Amino acid sequence: MALLYDQLSGAASLREIVAGLASHAVRLYHIEAKPVRRSTLSDASTRRPIAVFSELLSEMMRQAHRGLRRRLAETTYLIDATGVRLNQASGGWARFSAGVCGARVHVIYDADADRPIYAAVSAANVNDITMAQQIPIEPGTTPAFAGAGSIVFDLGYYDYGWWAELDAAVCRIVTRFKSYPA
Repeated sequence: MALLYDQLSGAASLREIVAGLASHAVRLYHIEAKPVRRSTLSDASTRRPIAVFSELLSEMMRQAHRGLRRRLAETTYLIDATGVRLNQASGGWARFSAGVCGARVHVIYDADADRPIYAAVSAANVNDITMAQQIPIEPGTTPAFAGAGSIVFDLGYYDYGWWAELDAAVCRIVTRFKSYPA
């Protein structure tokens, strides 16, 4: 609950979360929550696996986006990924070479809604298309591409089989073809 409060209130620090929840202490019983301590939040953030947060984010984005999908006849999704360099504290899970720790964040962005609708984190050496092929494209899933107006992506997503799946889901694909020197 404290982390949800953090996201919804825009708190910038653990102290701000603790102070904000303390100011609502008499009402927290409504959501079966209690005031928290900064050290408890710090320990929880350090020890909790990232999968908890990524699954929660995915579910929240899917639910928030459901109503918007009904109102928009056509949408434009932008798909891309970016590398994130991490420090040695992440070496246990994010190391893919002797001297570099990193991760890759894969995002699907709804340009019409001006917000992401899907995010996934992978090792830094995972190709863009590998993660894109894992994104469900059946109606009612996250993200539901079926009936999407346009899906825009770069050459990192060059795979005719995946394109055929998107086409079968009645999606328009916007990209550019690879060019080879003459």
